[in-house]
Amino acid sequence: MRVALIASPFISVPPKRYGGTELFIAQLAEGLTRLGGDVVVYANGESTVRAELRWLYKNDEWPIDGELYSSLKEMNHTSWAIHDCWNSADVIHLNNAPGLGFARRRGPHWVYTVHHPHLAALSDFYGNFPMVEFVCISRFQQSKEPLKRVRTIHHGIDMRCYKLERRKSGYLSFLGRIAPVKGLHNAIEISRRTGVPLKIAGEVQPMFRSYFDAKIKPHLDGKQIEFLGEAGLALKNELLGNSMAMLFPIEWDEPFGLAMIESMATGTPVIAFPGGSVAEVVKEGVSGWICKGLDAAVACVQQAASLEPASVRAWAEENFSVQRMVQDYLALYRELCDEIQIDEEVAEGSGVEGQAAA
Repeated sequence: MRVALIASPFISVPPKRYGGTELFIAQLAEGLTRLGGDVVVYANGESTVRAELRWLYKNDEWPIDGELYSSLKEMNHTSWAIHDCWNSADVIHLNNAPGLGFARRRGPHWVYTVHHPHLAALSDFYGNFPMVEFVCISRFQQSKEPLKRVRTIHHGIDMRCYKLERRKSGYLSFLGRIAPVKGLHNAIEISRRTGVPLKIAGEVQPMFRSYFDAKIKPHLDGKQIEFLGEAGLALKNELLGNSMAMLFPIEWDEPFGLAMIESMATGTPVIAFPGGSVAEVVKEGVSGWICKGLDAAVACVQQAASLEPASVRAWAEENFSVQRMVQDYLALYRELCDEIQIDEEVAEGSGVEGQAAA
């Protein structure tokens, strides 16, 4: 069974810094390869994924410069990738919407992982492709998608990349996009109320620059509130591992939230606001707390030391390992290939019967 994993051409796989989808693709590809899978990844030429890699565009391009240009570039990359793997792949696994336009053609089986929050226009678009197996990344997300073929497979991460830190320092952490829905302004308020310093790592996207300048930048003093910029794996380990708790005070329905399991992997509990997948990821009183508002979050900061780092890590290992995620996707691929085989046998049997009847 050969699986083609198609990423966008804009961010390398795995990402150097920002890129949750690209991290997912890298870990899935490498996990399948470790199990002896036949995997090809279509990304850009800066990718370092430990699997067969093919590319059309060499360099990273993030943030995207120009909506029309980027859409055409992604379409070109995706159509090239599908053309390239059409005769060799048993399963084409898409992670971007442009590729779905080719799914009406009979050939390999199609899988599409939904990485974004529910958008009515996209859900309507997805409904045109009932032959595609859609995978949601949380049960909450799946509940919003009225699709014929849909299931949930939670993300997983390679726990070997994250060091369990048993001794914590006296600061809080925030890891994520610097966007209003991610609630960094709430994290700053929690830090202010508790008096516990906050260290921030994340990407300031151009579309949210005004939010950063107005709501975040005035609070940055390098002491109480410190901004570290974007974080690669080494900085994530240091930031999260030494933190007494990671704040996840969102103001939207989070599709999944990789930062939460990255924090748990280092033994650091998560203090989160409810929304979307949070209740599926955070085990109350085991790997963190789900707090309905600032007052509750402030109270939970005082309890952070009560959770044993090894127990927090154990929850993440049990529920969100890359091994579990890979096995879930492998089972899906096998199910689809078995389904194709059965369809072909039925079709061949019908043809033989028709000739005999004649």
